[in-house]
Amino acid sequence: MGHHFGDLAKIRHVITYSISPFEQRAFPNYFSKGIPNVWRRFKTSVFKVAPPMVLMYLTYTWGNRVHEQSKRKNLEDYENDQ
Repeated sequence: MGHHFGDLAKIRHVITYSISPFEQRAFPNYFSKGIPNVWRRFKTSVFKVAPPMVLMYLTYTWGNRVHEQSKRKNLEDYENDQ
């Protein structure tokens, strides 16, 4: 009953290594390398992702506009009614 959660089972032929939480750095190089890397990855993928999204948005808005227009009555059909 004195085992910690990570030591509940003994598995043979498996070697695990760990480092103390006091020796780790939570966010190493976050501002110096992380943010520029995100910007670089964004620049390389935006031209692959954005054009299909813009095309689908324009198609969607066009379809909604045509649908709304088709739901209206055409007043020229009712000009000669009494």
